[in-house]
Amino acid sequence: MVDYRDMPPSAKKMRDFYAVKPDAGIIQTDFGYYCLEKWKSLGHITDSTDLSKLFMFDEPATAGIGGLGGCEAAFSPYFEVEVIEDRGEHELVRDHAGRHVLYFKGRRSGFMPEYVDHPVKDMKSWEESCKWRMDPNSPERYENLEKNMQGIIEKAKAGYFVQQYSVGGYMYLRSLMGPEGVLYKFHDEPELIHDCMETWFALADRVTAEHQKYVSVDELLLDEDICFKTGPLISPDMIKRFLFPYYAQLISNMKSRQPDKSRHLYVHVATDGFVYPVIDLYKEIGMDYMSPFEVAAGCDVVEVGKKYPGLLIRGGIDKRILAAGKEEIDREVDRIMPQMKKRGGYIPTCDHGVPEEVDFFDYMHFRKRMLEFKD
Repeated sequence: MVDYRDMPPSAKKMRDFYAVKPDAGIIQTDFGYYCLEKWKSLGHITDSTDLSKLFMFDEPATAGIGGLGGCEAAFSPYFEVEVIEDRGEHELVRDHAGRHVLYFKGRRSGFMPEYVDHPVKDMKSWEESCKWRMDPNSPERYENLEKNMQGIIEKAKAGYFVQQYSVGGYMYLRSLMGPEGVLYKFHDEPELIHDCMETWFALADRVTAEHQKYVSVDELLLDEDICFKTGPLISPDMIKRFLFPYYAQLISNMKSRQPDKSRHLYVHVATDGFVYPVIDLYKEIGMDYMSPFEVAAGCDVVEVGKKYPGLLIRGGIDKRILAAGKEEIDREVDRIMPQMKKRGGYIPTCDHGVPEEVDFFDYMHFRKRMLEFKD
């Protein structure tokens, strides 16, 4: 670990965040954007606009490692993307994860698509279509490993926080079977769920072991999305039965493999929805960090920050308020930011991608307000 005094300013901010340092400078960043096409159409930005400079973001201080999926399984090879059916203004497409997805014709991002079908129906379809695509020994998974990890090493030497990203177990299962189908499988075919999770673990364990030959990992991010408006999509008992054994073993193995044995491995769980019922639950496997605290589902980062003073928190800025005008934005900023800055361990971002309903100048006002807490 490089000495804190020798780190660049953004890395120092990141280290202060993870240390839950009271009154530390707030990292300037955001979740993402669904509004950019509209802002371009109105002439506020162009394709060449440097958004980080425009929004006065801090330099990134995280070195992210992938290889374990995004919002779906980490297949290798992925399914071939193919148009299945032309439906006039829409088209039905088999995506890279094997799902049949209804898109607007000629447009495949910037909106919530409709998922029509998923590749896993039973053990037979799992084994024939998907399981072999998750072979942890597939040579193509590691073709560019040496080159990619050299870039991570250089960032780590500067004090950047090394983050291993992985699709979480529930999101992974849902991508295989669909949001309704997976709920039936938990009850009707638990052996299928366990086989899928054993495969998830074997891949995650092997890939992280390869990465840890080069660097110590500071954070394991599990992109879970296991909650909806009123709580978790499956019961706490089911979470403990079907997910936690695999998480606990992966976390234990990663900790034992750290080149720097003194390095803490932070566990970050990302889920939309009302998360209060699962905070204590995930703390049982060592969760240190949660995001993005969806306000429309009833989450309040000030309330959570008081109840869990050591929990790292990211998100919690209501996307609806960003669309409600400057006065509402000021009211929310004044309610949240002084308390959370004093507490420490908080990164304010929109609780999901900034929607297109948000006025560009109102968003710029929000970013200006955030700068009041940057130091």
